[in-house]
This record gives sequence, structure tokens and C-alpha cells, in this order.
Amino acid sequence: MQGDRVWIRMVGEGAQREDEGTEKARLEVTSESLDYSELRLVCKKHVGKTYQIQFADDMQEFSKFPTKTGRRSLSRSISQSSTDSYSSDSSDDEMSPRDKQQTTSKGSSDFCVKSIKQTDLGRREIEIAEQEMTALISLRKRAQGEKPLSGAKILGCTHITAQTGVLIETLCALGAQCRWSACNIYSTQNEVAAALAESGVAIFAWKGESEDDFWWCIDRCVNADGGWQANMILDDGGDLTHWVYKKYPHIYKQIRGIVEESVTGVHRLYQLSKAGKLCVPAMNVNDSVTKQKFDNLYCCRESILDGLKRSTDVGKGCCAALKALGAIVYVTEIDPICALQACMEGFRMVKLNEIIRLVDVVITCTGNKNVVTREHLDRMKNGCIVCNMGHSNTEIDVTSLRTPELTWERIRSQVDHIIWPDGKRIVLLAEGRLLNLSCSTIPTFVLSITATTEALALIELYNAPEGRYKQDVYLLPKKMDEYVASLHLPAFDAHLTELSEDQAKYLGLNKNGPFKPNYYR
Repeated sequence: MQGDRVWIRMVGEGAQREDEGTEKARLEVTSESLDYSELRLVCKKHVGKTYQIQFADDMQEFSKFPTKTGRRSLSRSISQSSTDSYSSDSSDDEMSPRDKQQTTSKGSSDFCVKSIKQTDLGRREIEIAEQEMTALISLRKRAQGEKPLSGAKILGCTHITAQTGVLIETLCALGAQCRWSACNIYSTQNEVAAALAESGVAIFAWKGESEDDFWWCIDRCVNADGGWQANMILDDGGDLTHWVYKKYPHIYKQIRGIVEESVTGVHRLYQLSKAGKLCVPAMNVNDSVTKQKFDNLYCCRESILDGLKRSTDVGKGCCAALKALGAIVYVTEIDPICALQACMEGFRMVKLNEIIRLVDVVITCTGNKNVVTREHLDRMKNGCIVCNMGHSNTEIDVTSLRTPELTWERIRSQVDHIIWPDGKRIVLLAEGRLLNLSCSTIPTFVLSITATTEALALIELYNAPEGRYKQDVYLLPKKMDEYVASLHLPAFDAHLTELSEDQAKYLGLNKNGPFKPNYYR
């Protein structure tokens, strides 16, 4: 058996060993969650050799780009985040969701998910998320009698997580009909997608989609049967909006409003507006105060550390989190105002090519393209970790790494070693895609702030009288920002001080707000 490889396959609460040689031996491992070092020790103890170990769902040639076949997911006891997903039987896993014939308990087949059998687990995940998204639930209870979204037909393209599930079900409770796809091929919680499908949402998403699957899912989401036609869009990154604009211009012209939550998607909306091609009013949620001061800061601060720790055992939030752990943090920046902020916080402002040979971790969070080029990658030190916290997967030039002279070695889900001919290797996380939902968890309470903002933006655009919004990109009214914040204060048992009439008059404000001008960010 010299030189043979041994595969460790997770089954339930343990693992089994399957030799590829002529000798057929099996080894049961009873520990619920073993890391790689423990697995090696087990093999060495029982077999007397140290074998190459790799999870069964990663058995493929990593020097090639992944095919359409979806990656299979592993789980522990229950799905704990978007990085964990409950697995059904192996034969079910091997089949692409596009090739499966699935129906809900009510007989609907207008969906495409990994396995509809995961519904109960997904429902549990959504119910857990609801407990920390009390503001969104409060909005649901306050407004569901009025049904402010009655008649709204919403196309959505976001991360499919338990928190998104709470948002989607809130929109439905407020009267909307929803069809949904994923904005990231790695971030979908399969069990949540199944639960949403069972509840009647036409959802097309699963973890580990190929590029072809990704666009197929968006198209199935848009191109509905039975004459259903969307009149609202909620997007994260702009891919759905771009697809409707390019492929379905007749639908695009009938849209009453677009709500966009990411910096990349907002940039694309402004490009359309500048070119005179934005035919509908759009709401820029990314630059709302509630998104900038909470989601963009706290989610990044929490998830960057979680993602790096899970995978290897945006912006200001990432830097602050790493600095707090004692890391020496360098910052690259094009904006002199942001650069000055970084300097005032004690970070050294540099150009990437000045320090690329020295750093141990490179994190992009720009929304731009070719931020880390092949030249940078060639100059990195051995063992450097490379990852992306921006929405777009174009920030790191991953395509340039798929060449014959470089070897791709899958270490675990979302972690690849790229090996140069001289033996140098870098560690690439999530194939250069968004790290914080592909490899980690993000705070549910903070996501509740963004989700509530998005729901209010949809309500505002859908119900706005004709003429209030033109064919342009708008910021959320400050009164709504403040309302979102007020809905979340009870979670802290916080009590606001009220202005007296005399104080309000002195400041020139309404005593009930808004307390900041619309230009405040």
C-alpha cells in the first residue's frame, strides 16, 4: 500500500476510511468533529502510516476549473452558519439540483434547491434568526394588517441565509409575492432555501453553484411561468438588475423601483444613470446611515476574524479587528480622506507593491477589479493568505492562477493551496469570492438593521406617489434611517431623551425628528 491515498469521508457523527488499493480496510472514527491533525493521528495509530487525507466531497482535480457539478456540503449536528449545510444521502448529493424532480408538500415544483428534504432544519434556522431580528418582526406585526406591499412582485438576488429568510417572509407577510436567487455561489444555506421553497417562495439557489448554474438560477427567477411579471427588484451586487436590463428589457421598463444594498451594485446603478439607461427609480441602501455605520462596520469586524479562523484554523471594520488581535496592519487607499482616517487610527498607508513580499495576509475590500494582480501573487511570501471582503470576485486575479505551471490543492471546503514550481504556496480562500458569508458567520442583529432598511426602502418606492422619484438613484430619507434605528433600541433597553418644544425650536428641529440633515452620512 506504499504511496496509496486514503480518503476520509464524513458520515453522520463519524468517518470511515476507504483505501484505493487492493487491500480493503475500514476504520470507524467516532468523534463528532475531528480536525485534520486528529485524523492523521488516527490513521497513524491504526494503520502505521501517515496518509494523504481529503474529504470525499473534494475528490476532484483542482488544477482545473470546477465543472457544473455542485460541490457537496458537510455538516456537524445542525447548520450553524452559511458555511455549514446539512447533507442528505450521497446519491442525492451527486446529482445536480437542476436534474432533480422535487415538489413541496403542496405539490409546487417552482423552485430549485439542493434538497427539499431539509425543510425542517431550515425552518428551525429561520426561527432562531427571528429571535435576534426583533425589529424586523416588529415591522412585520405593525404593517401586515395594512399590507403595504400588496400587489408587489419582487425579484430578489441576495445571499440566502436564515436572516434573509426572515426578510423574505416579512415581505410576503406585508403582501408581496417573491421570487429569489443567490448573489453568491458559496453563501447559500441549503436548508434555508428548502424551508423557503416549502413556504411557497419560488427560490433557485444552492451552495456550490457553478457560474453556469448561477446565471441559470437568475434566469429561472426572472422568467416565471404563468404570466407572473416582476415590478420590484431587491439586489445585492447588481447581477439581477444587469440580467433583467440586458435579457428582459420589456420587464425592466415595467419595474417600479430597484433597491440595491452593495457598493458594487450601487456603482453599477450610477453608471446606468449617467448613461441615461436607468429607466426606474432606485434606492441606494448601501450609503444609508444604518448600512454604513452598522452593517459595513460591525459585520466586517466580526466576520473577517471568524472567516480567517475557520478557513485557516470591509475596510475600517477589518482593520480594527485585526489590529485588536495584535496584527501589524498596512492599508492601501485611493481616497485621501479615507487615507487620512486610516493614518489617524495608527495604520501605515502604503502601496501594495511596496510591502507585498512582507505580509502574511492580504485582504481586498474595494469593489474594484485587478486590485491583486498575478505580479503581486508571484511576489508573495510562502504561506501568504489571500482573501476578498468586497462583493465582486474580480478584485483578486484568480483567473491568472489557473495555468499549467501552477498546482491547485484543495485543503478543505473554501480553502485552496496554489503551489508554484519552486514549492512556494499561497492560501486562497473562497476562490477570491466574498469571504464573510462563504467562510464565516455574521451577526444576525446587525443584519436585522440592513434587512429592515431594505424592507422600508421597498415599501417607500412601491407606494410613492407618481412624481416623487424620477429615473435616478436616491438615498433613503433620513427619517427612515432614524425609524430603523429606533426599532432596534428596545433590544438594549435603551431610552431616548425627548426634546422639549423650546429645545426643538432653538435647534430648528421637529421634536420627533429627523435630527440630522439628509446630507449627513
